[in-house]
Amino acid sequence: MLDKMTPEQERHFESQLEQDDGTEMRRVLRAGVPVYYTRDDTPPGCVIKEYPGGRKELVDFSTGDERLVSLLTA
Repeated sequence: MLDKMTPEQERHFESQLEQDDGTEMRRVLRAGVPVYYTRDDTPPGCVIKEYPGGRKELVDFSTGDERLVSLLTA
């Protein structure tokens, strides 16, 4: 879906994410869907993928496909 957004839509989406206090992320995880996010210490070009069970992975999308970089927690 992100690849079909206009630059303006993408900026709006990112703005909404920055304002989220974690409520939406918890809702999505409770629904059984993994979430993607970054923290200040996330390496450039990577995002954290968190699964509903708590598993966290560092992933990269630079090739256009999701690629596992490392396991953060099991």
